[in-house]
Amino acid sequence: MNTQIRLGFLCSLGCYLIWGVLPLYFRTVDHIVPLAVLAHRIIWSVPTALVFILIASNWSQIRAVLTVRRMLLLSLSALLIGTNWLIYIYAVDQERVMEASLGYYINPLANVVLGGIVFKERLRRVQWLAFAIAALGVLIMTVAYGNFPWLALSLGLSFALYGVIRKLVIVDSRVGFLMETMILLPFAIIGLLILTSSNAPAEMTGAGSIGLLMLAGPITAVPLILFGVAAKRLQLSTIGMMQYIAPTLQFLVAVLIFKEPFGDDDLVAFAAIWTALLIYSTDSVMHEQKLRGTQAPTPS
Repeated sequence: MNTQIRLGFLCSLGCYLIWGVLPLYFRTVDHIVPLAVLAHRIIWSVPTALVFILIASNWSQIRAVLTVRRMLLLSLSALLIGTNWLIYIYAVDQERVMEASLGYYINPLANVVLGGIVFKERLRRVQWLAFAIAALGVLIMTVAYGNFPWLALSLGLSFALYGVIRKLVIVDSRVGFLMETMILLPFAIIGLLILTSSNAPAEMTGAGSIGLLMLAGPITAVPLILFGVAAKRLQLSTIGMMQYIAPTLQFLVAVLIFKEPFGDDDLVAFAAIWTALLIYSTDSVMHEQKLRGTQAPTPS
């Protein structure tokens, strides 16, 4: 393993470990209303993003992204990621971390379907099979719960759509993150002012709570930056297999630490999702190996 691949592996592992234990952080601030937590997450992400831009000296790329098309696309991606953050914070606040983890298990399968719809990527038969099994798992959960698992599907679909938009915008991940948080910043400030001037909980103004909320910026930005570094150095199949670390850790946190109920119906539904992901991942690895095997050797 060369130095670049080792760096990519460590960055990928780091970002998925942080995302996996993120519920533990949001549980420490669950005494604050989710909208206020979201506002602070956006506000403190801006200076964090600026620090990363300063370190990388990417100021020229900021000027390059200031076009009408790119800003419209980034506005849409900002709306999607802001919605995703709010739903996730709400899920932890409502003790539904297990359902949230299901959403991120569904996410790669949603990526496959959106890739076929938006980018006209041909879906292989095995991919369709994996998607059908995952849909069966969602159906089982819907019947078992007596209501549609909107939270899980909203998380998975919003992040998949976010990925589609970001794929359409050719921009450095740090610059894109900065612009998205800058777009959301005015709304976050206005929302926070409304909350603090009305009936927001007193705990939100305590020194301990403010300190915890300030951590939301680095906790949000660091894994995204690590992922950007990893994506440039690792094969797609490697990242694809490692992405299940985060929802698996979230699932374990929900069941083992938060003691969320996990019955037979949940087991069947999750087993369907896990089976679908196993089929999907195996097919992806085999397909990539096949493509590498058929590539012509580079002339010396």
